[in-house]
Amino acid sequence: MIKTKDAVLAYLKKCGNYVSGETLGETLGISRMAINSAVNTLRRDGYEISSVTNKGYCVTASPDVINDGELLARLPAERLQKVLLLDSVDSTNNRLHEMAVAGAPDGQVIIAESQQAGRGRYGRTFVSPRGKGIYLSVLFRPVALQPVLASTLAAWVAVAMGNAVYKVCGVRPDIKWVNDLVLGKRKICGILTETTVESETGHIRHVIVGAGLNVNERPEDFPHELQNTATSLFAETGIRYNRAQIAAQMITELDTLGAAWPQEKEHYLKAYRQNCITVGNTVRLSGKEERIGYAQDIDDNFGLIVRFDDGTQTTVISGEASVRGLYGYV
Repeated sequence: MIKTKDAVLAYLKKCGNYVSGETLGETLGISRMAINSAVNTLRRDGYEISSVTNKGYCVTASPDVINDGELLARLPAERLQKVLLLDSVDSTNNRLHEMAVAGAPDGQVIIAESQQAGRGRYGRTFVSPRGKGIYLSVLFRPVALQPVLASTLAAWVAVAMGNAVYKVCGVRPDIKWVNDLVLGKRKICGILTETTVESETGHIRHVIVGAGLNVNERPEDFPHELQNTATSLFAETGIRYNRAQIAAQMITELDTLGAAWPQEKEHYLKAYRQNCITVGNTVRLSGKEERIGYAQDIDDNFGLIVRFDDGTQTTVISGEASVRGLYGYV
């Protein structure tokens, strides 16, 4: 249920100008006393709200927080019914897996202000400082889909998260194969997809996608060992962004993806190819045997086509492909 303060905040944010107490009361179906109480609570939460006789209320400054009111200003109320906001969690993917097993619906989202044990690919840690980035997971429940198709979902999500950043911030991140988002040759977003499969049918039970986006971190907010490989939107542009606005757009793009997957592959494949920074560069493939090659193209299933000096080539469908010039690889 939406709290009064969140409803008031959302309405004021949507209007973007002064709104009379009478209009607020009639629109939201609440009393003037409830409005005054909500405004006072919002002020204690860090919002600057101007009140002028015969004009009403106007939000003049906002803290950088992701809350129900901020999201309600940008998303339909019914969408918020499947969005859970947490102050802190070990991992949004872990918590959402627990909810999925308990029957959480398709499209359920978790966003946390911080993660104590954020996870990346191959068991790596994703650093999640409080109030700096966006740490979000979403649940997909596809119908009778084979796991082979789920293997391409990470690439789709990279396109979707790039779209969200571009639409809000006006900068288009590159994609490092498979699904890292890159600005200034350093990583701003990591994506982790985890699939649970029915043992009897081989069909997917559910897929959880986690995305960690570095938004307002300063270089010193990253551990020393990551300062040459990780960056943020703020560090690259000098602009502090509204995390709630980006988070709402991330949800919108993921909803669009969920409705399109897997039927509209060509659209996402075209966008992926246009933005994949790996193609056209020297890459180092990690595995049982490390090899150096040239990233030639992306195939129709988002695989990376690599050509070697001896004239042979291979298509990589999973694993690591370090790109010369990125993340300290020289």
